[in-house]
Order: sequence, then C-alpha cells, then structure tokens
Amino acid sequence: MAARVFNERGYDGTSMEDLARALGVTKSAIYHHVSGKTELLRQSLELAMDALFAVTREEGATTGPAIDRLEHVMRGSVRVLVEELPHVTLLLRVRGNTEVEKRALERRRRFDHLIADLVREGVVDGDIRDDVDPAVASRLLFGMVNSIVEWYKPDRGLGCEEISDTLIRIAFEGMRSSRVRNEAGDHPGP
Repeated sequence: MAARVFNERGYDGTSMEDLARALGVTKSAIYHHVSGKTELLRQSLELAMDALFAVTREEGATTGPAIDRLEHVMRGSVRVLVEELPHVTLLLRVRGNTEVEKRALERRRRFDHLIADLVREGVVDGDIRDDVDPAVASRLLFGMVNSIVEWYKPDRGLGCEEISDTLIRIAFEGMRSSRVRNEAGDHPGP
C-alpha cells in the first residue's frame, strides 16, 4: 500500500498520515512495524531489486548460450514487473534524492551491467549482431520492459506471458514480417 501511495502522491508528497489513512490504521500502528516512511521506501525498493536479481540467479539465466540467458532474464523481468507492479513502478521513478534512493539506483546500475554483459557475450558467440553497442542495446531492451509500468493494467486481461512473448518477438526478431524480410533478401536494413 505504501508503494501505491508513493506512486500516486510522490514520495516527498506523502505523509505518514496519508499512509495511515490509506491503510485504515493509525500512524502509531505503522510506527509499531517500521521506523517511518523512509523504511517503507527502502523495503519497497529492495523488494523490487531483490526480485529482479533473483531472476538472474535462475537456471535459465545462468546456463546455456548468452542470448537464451538474456531472453530468460527479460521474460523474468516482465514477470517481476507484473507481479510487483507498485514496487517496480516506484523503483523506476526514484531519482537519487535520498540515501535509500541512491542505493537503489546503484543496484539498478549493477543489474544494467549484468544485462550489457549478456549482450556482449551474445555478440562474441555470434548470436547478436556485432554492430550493436551492448550498453545501448541493454538500455533499449529494458526500456521496453520498463515502459510496461506506464500502460499495463492487471485487470484488462493481458497476461504476463503474452506481454513477454510480444516483447521477445519484437526485440529478438524485429517488427518486419517474414514476407518483408524475405523480399529484402539478406540486406540487414538500417
């Protein structure tokens, strides 16, 4: 609930009174469990980052060709985003204004580096084009994943797997239909 309220009102614009009202409890009831809103922010951001890093430790992310591991991490990241939508949304909106936010941003950078490393490995393996900058490619790939927080609505029937499949298809195969690719021949295009 705290993550949802932070997302609606902004962290700085949210008071403990706002959180208590949203929860239907007193401020003292919240303070019985946490030291304050900074602690709630920390817990929310850690939940999101812990879930994302857990994906990188799954078997599909640690074994096999780099391109398959990259696909696994992307699919897992979509799953985390859908399952932990308020927390991931909050994570994507932090700007480093507090020490808690700075720590979260540092963890996000470490995650970004892991993804860029997978892209680099895919280039070395010959599975990813060598004319693509790995850091830019990883940012673009996760830009697609992260954009989901802006439009995804859990109650609209679009499932995690459908989102993942579409994202993977576009990211790994491009948007050109097979007819257009066949007509273009071997020309890689722009």
